[in-house]
Amino acid sequence: MKRPHFAAPALRLRLALRAASPVLLAALLLGAAGIAALAWLVPARDALEAERELARRAAALPPPLQRAAPAQATDANLALFYATLGDRRYAERQIRTLFDIAGKTGLHLRQGEYKSGYDRNGKLHTYQINLPVQGSYGQVWQFALQALRAIPFASLDDISFKRDSIGQANVEARLRLTLYLADPVAAPVAVPVAAASGAPR
Repeated sequence: MKRPHFAAPALRLRLALRAASPVLLAALLLGAAGIAALAWLVPARDALEAERELARRAAALPPPLQRAAPAQATDANLALFYATLGDRRYAERQIRTLFDIAGKTGLHLRQGEYKSGYDRNGKLHTYQINLPVQGSYGQVWQFALQALRAIPFASLDDISFKRDSIGQANVEARLRLTLYLADPVAAPVAVPVAAASGAPR
């Protein structure tokens, strides 16, 4: 059995290189350098375009909420906390708001479960809401985010999803939200920031 000879192709290549003119060799080298430059520039251009796209999307987002400067005194922080709570008398309105948002996002919202409570340490009322909903995955998240925007004193404590089969478009989800409410009669009196920061009374 004969061994393949690799010397012949190498010899042919050397002879071809010697026979070629220096101009042809320079053109080949320039062509190879151009291909290498393109191989480096195309990913760099794509990365730059992706960065510009991210910057464009970031510019399209709504501006972040302006947060108040942190108060220096505990009393001012406490007053701000209680001022953020919802009014206990209007808890039913918030339930209606949730049902309205569900309708706008196209969710099928069944009867929810509601449980009120009172936190003695925080001196605030809580209203826990369990909502079973049916719709697409995107609709459920849209509902949750819109609910938190519409009711700033609510928290999303838990969300779970269930789908009977992989091909099914809709999911069954259960959301647990808590409303944090103050009794307007028993709510602590807000302490002025100037007084709390050491200004003369």
